[in-house]
Amino acid sequence: MKIAGEYVFNGPREAVWALVRDPDVLATALPGTQSLNRLSENEYEGEMHVRVGPVAGVFSGRIVVSDEVPPESYTLSVEGKGAPGFAKGTGHVQLMDQGDGTTLMKYEGEVQIGGKIASVGQRLLDTASKSMIRQGLEALNRALEARVAKAEGQEVECKPPSEAEFAAAVAKDMAGEVLSSSRVIRIAVAVAIVVVIVAVILTSRGGG
Repeated sequence: MKIAGEYVFNGPREAVWALVRDPDVLATALPGTQSLNRLSENEYEGEMHVRVGPVAGVFSGRIVVSDEVPPESYTLSVEGKGAPGFAKGTGHVQLMDQGDGTTLMKYEGEVQIGGKIASVGQRLLDTASKSMIRQGLEALNRALEARVAKAEGQEVECKPPSEAEFAAAVAKDMAGEVLSSSRVIRIAVAVAIVVVIVAVILTSRGGG
């Protein structure tokens, strides 16, 4: 399974780089994050409580950061697992200064998925993962705007999404698919595993 895309942040590259290294901000961008711990200079582990439709549970993941070029890019390796299955993969994130006070993030990665979730269709996994990534990046951008405004002496309210809002938005994005009830349950399980992979893109703190 391939994951790729881009997003424009409304702030300078250095501020974006600092933001994706703030575990408190990252935890609010991905509702349900229970822990994000540093094991060594470039290795981290975390747990998330995920609720998507009828499926809920704690999923764990381990992240290794390499090839850092602050504040431009880094490479990631990840392993995630939960009761329904497991996933492992690598990804690369690049931050590009747009010259107008904004920053373009480009990300790409490839993930191998196994266990019960392997029977879920590629298209549905793509829809779910894109929805989660979009929501996470939008939450980070709102946090960035609030941080930049505060540095300029202004106050901007930044309200992170709740777990319920996060799950509801994913369900809305998937509403166009015609699914049986058993299919919905299998997809919900798969989505929970994909959350761990999405965390690779959003929760790496690098060596800082």
